Amino acid sequence: MKPFTYTRATSPAEAAAAVARTPGAKFIAGGTNLLDLMKLQIETPAHLIDVQDLKLDRIEKTKDGGLRIGALVRNTALASDETVRRDYGVLSRALLAGASGQLRNKATTAGNLLQRTRCPYFYDTNQACNKRKPGSGCAAIGGFSRNLAILGTSDACIATHPSDMAVAMRVLDATVETARPDGGTRAIAIADFHTLPGKTPHIETVLAPGELITAVTLPAPVGGTHIYHKVRDRASYAFALISVAAVIQPGGRGRLAFGGLAHKPWQVDAADQKIGSGAKPVAAAVLAGAKTTSQNAFKLPLVERSISAVFAEARAQA
Repeated sequence: MKPFTYTRATSPAEAAAAVARTPGAKFIAGGTNLLDLMKLQIETPAHLIDVQDLKLDRIEKTKDGGLRIGALVRNTALASDETVRRDYGVLSRALLAGASGQLRNKATTAGNLLQRTRCPYFYDTNQACNKRKPGSGCAAIGGFSRNLAILGTSDACIATHPSDMAVAMRVLDATVETARPDGGTRAIAIADFHTLPGKTPHIETVLAPGELITAVTLPAPVGGTHIYHKVRDRASYAFALISVAAVIQPGGRGRLAFGGLAHKPWQVDAADQKIGSGAKPVAAAVLAGAKTTSQNAFKLPLVERSISAVFAEARAQA
């Protein structure tokens, strides 16, 4: 780990301005991903600004009946919150499907949205990676790609986004609130928050330099059956090969979002419109434009089988 300096911020505006004016500065809160990356010298911040004193750790009802989740709410607290479990069950289930109990006790809502890919070439500094070092190439293309993306990829990157929580936030149509270095604020739809790799895979979100996540808001509850279906190589503490976040309404309407397929949580309106027709047409709509390798082509039939499992679970719970 390389030397760095450290301060604690006392307000979101101060934290955002400090990162914007300090070369090489980064925010830190739970640090469950950032510290690992610093030990590997993938992240080498010159200065860390700790935001844990900003009192962004509350879960509150909004005026329109939704829920506002502070950026520093721990994953364990969010998963166990009574309102989240009752009205946004898919979010609670997704959180409990991720990481370990110890990590969930420390990890925050904002940090979960910003965690970096688990592509093995990103973590191996001897390998080319456009995400870690722009312009260096992508060793994953033509390399070991079993866990990697089949949708939204580019010639520069085939990494996936690792968060389970973000997939649930996507199906719930969450909004990300931020504080900007100029003192302003911004609300960003979760659908627009994460970016596809294109030619700049090192840019993973639409956040501007110094922009700080302060909260995530959820719209009013929509009811229905909430399911999070995660397929992985072992029963716990493993990232998704494929995950499905689902809210299924009586009569067959609903919404689906997918993890493990792309550089961001994946949701397709045309697929949601086919939910009443069964898993096969839904999978066909989700997988339109998919590009596979010989190692990750298994994800194509696995998507349809996962959707079928979700529909069966929804019928059983109805």
